[in-house]
Amino acid sequence: MNEFSPVFGIGKSNDAYAHYFIGKSYLNPLVFPEQTIPYMTANVTFEPGCRNNWHIHKGGYQILLVTDGEGWYQEEGKPAQTIKAGDVILTREGMKHWHGAKKNSWMSHVAITSGQAEWLEPVDDAFYNALK
Repeated sequence: MNEFSPVFGIGKSNDAYAHYFIGKSYLNPLVFPEQTIPYMTANVTFEPGCRNNWHIHKGGYQILLVTDGEGWYQEEGKPAQTIKAGDVILTREGMKHWHGAKKNSWMSHVAITSGQAEWLEPVDDAFYNALK
């Protein structure tokens, strides 16, 4: 590990979801869902080059609060966009998307998520490596 120190901590290796990521990520849960609070809130940290698979959220949404570093966010049918500390992304129910770190930067975001994720195909290496 290097000197990257996200504001909400790096957490533990995201082994439970590793098969939905290319590269290494870390998870630090902040708020667990319960009956009266139907969402999960966690800090997710991506090592340089790490990104998650395309996915959608069923029965809910996802809000990303980017807190550290730089990364990418893309919705299906739109170009990938740079995300950096201070950016807020709202992904509505059923919107196919992916997010992750840039090749040369760590990136952390707080993910506020309701509903269930449906994990899809990985982001193509050639496509990701061509992003500028």
